[in-house]
Amino acid sequence: MTAYDFPQDLRDAQLALQQTQAEYDRYATTLPWSAEPMAGWEGDKQLHSGYRSSKPDSPGYTEEQHQQVAAYRARLLELGTQVLTHPFWETLERGNVFAARMQLKHVHDTPKPEGQAAA
Repeated sequence: MTAYDFPQDLRDAQLALQQTQAEYDRYATTLPWSAEPMAGWEGDKQLHSGYRSSKPDSPGYTEEQHQQVAAYRARLLELGTQVLTHPFWETLERGNVFAARMQLKHVHDTPKPEGQAAA
């Protein structure tokens, strides 16, 4: 695997993007299943398993929840744009950009070898 020397601001933006996505994912699990008020439902019983899918009534999101979701989405868009349009990508040969972007996504996954400063 080729190692790319990512600029620190690009590394920081990628880390912030991953952290914000994780925060949003955790927050989304606390929300009602529908953003708007919606009646629940119960599906037909499955032939061989007897399983019956269902959803309870959803009260919809509160105004605060709508605002929080919008704030997360705006931040994710901002960070994603910052990562994708960073000038670093212009310094690479055309065929290397995809590999470099995949490596950037995992640059914070592995610890640095001993003797090197942590990112």
